[in-house]
Amino acid sequence: METNTSSNAKRLFYGSCFALITTALSFAIAAGILDQLKTELELSAGQAGLIASMWFLGFPISMIVGGLIYHKVGGKVIMQFAFFAHAVGILMLIFSGSYVGLLIANLLIGLGNGCTEAACNPMIADAYEGNKMSKMLNRFHMWFPGGIAIGSLLSGFMTDNLGILGRDQVWVLLIPTLIYAVLFFGQSWPKAKVQEAATISGNLKAMVTPLFIFIAICMCLTAISEFGPNQWVGLILAKSGAHPMIILALTAGLMAVARYFGGDMVKKFDQVGVLLGSAILATIGIYLFSTQTGAMAYVAAIFFALGIAYFWPNMIGFVAAKIPKSGALGMSIIGAIGMFMNGLLQPIIGGWIDSDRAAAAATGLAGDELILVAGQNTLEKLTLFPGILIVLFTILYFWMKKRKAESIVAA
Repeated sequence: METNTSSNAKRLFYGSCFALITTALSFAIAAGILDQLKTELELSAGQAGLIASMWFLGFPISMIVGGLIYHKVGGKVIMQFAFFAHAVGILMLIFSGSYVGLLIANLLIGLGNGCTEAACNPMIADAYEGNKMSKMLNRFHMWFPGGIAIGSLLSGFMTDNLGILGRDQVWVLLIPTLIYAVLFFGQSWPKAKVQEAATISGNLKAMVTPLFIFIAICMCLTAISEFGPNQWVGLILAKSGAHPMIILALTAGLMAVARYFGGDMVKKFDQVGVLLGSAILATIGIYLFSTQTGAMAYVAAIFFALGIAYFWPNMIGFVAAKIPKSGALGMSIIGAIGMFMNGLLQPIIGGWIDSDRAAAAATGLAGDELILVAGQNTLEKLTLFPGILIVLFTILYFWMKKRKAESIVAA
C-alpha cells in the first residue's frame, strides 16, 4: 500500500514536471511570436532582441535568489511566486500593446522559469535517495526538450490547421501553469537530507572547494555545448537541404527519451561516466554538423542530441549527490552559471558567424553557399567546448575514483 509520503512526493514531482513544461512552452511558443510582435509594434531588431533577452535575464536571477532563500521560506513559497510570475507574465504577453509591457512580460516569465528550477531541483534531491534521485532528476529535466517538442508541434498545428496565429497561441501556456498550481496546492515539501545543506554558511563552505569550482567551470562548457549550437544550427543547416523543424524535433525528442532512461545510465556508468560519454558524443555531433549536409545532418542531430541530453540534469545531480552540503543554493548557482554563460557567449558566437561570412565572401562565395560555409566554420569552432570537456571529465573520473578509494580506506 502506498504511503502518504510517497504519494506526496509523486504529486510534487508531477507538479514540477508541469512547471517545467510551462518553461519549455514559453521558450518554444513565446519565442515564435517575436517576428509578429516586431511587425505589430514596429520594433527594431535590437528592441525585439532585448524582449527575448528578458527570458534569459529573469531565469538566472530567480535561480540564485531562490537558492538563497529555499531553506528559509520553503519551495512552496517559491513556487507560489513562480505561479504569480508565470500567470501575470503570460497575460501581459497576450494583452500588452507596448514595448515596455512586453519587456516586463518576458522578464516575469523568465523569473517564473528560474523559480521552477530553484524550487524543484532541491525538492527532488531531498525527496529521493541514491540512484532514484538521479533517475527522477533526469525524468524531471526530460520535460524541457519534451516541452519544446510539444510546443513546436502545437504551434505548427494551431498555425496550419486551426488558423490560430501569434499571440493567440500564448493562451496554451496557461494550461500547464494552472495544472502545476493545482498539483502543488496544499502539499508539504521534504526537508533537507543533510543538516548543513539547510544553512547558507554550510552551503557557501561547501561551494568554496576545488570540486565545486571545477564543476562550475565544467558547467560553463556544458551549457554552451548544449545551447550554443541549438541557437544557430537550424538557421545554418536550412541552407544545406536539411529541414530546420525536423532537426529541432529530432533533437528535442531524442533528448526527452534519453533523459527518461537517464537513471539507468547513471546506475550503470555513474554520473561522471555518463558526462564523459556525453562530451564525446556532443563533440562528434557538432563536428558532423560542421562538415555534413543534407540527410547526414539528421545523423549529426542524433549524435548531438544523445550527447547533450545528459549534461544539464547530471551536472545538477552531481552537485546534489557529490557535494550535498552545497544544498539548494549549490544546485541553483550551478544552473545560473550555465544560463549566464549561454547568454554571455551568444553574441560572441554571432560575431564569429559575421567574421566567417566576411571571410567566405572574400573568397567569392555568395547566397546560400556563403551562409552554409560560414555557419559550418563557426560550428567547427564550437567543437572546442565539448572537446575540452572530454579532457575535464576524464580528470574528474580519476579524481572521483581516487576520492572513493580514500573514503573506503578511511572507513
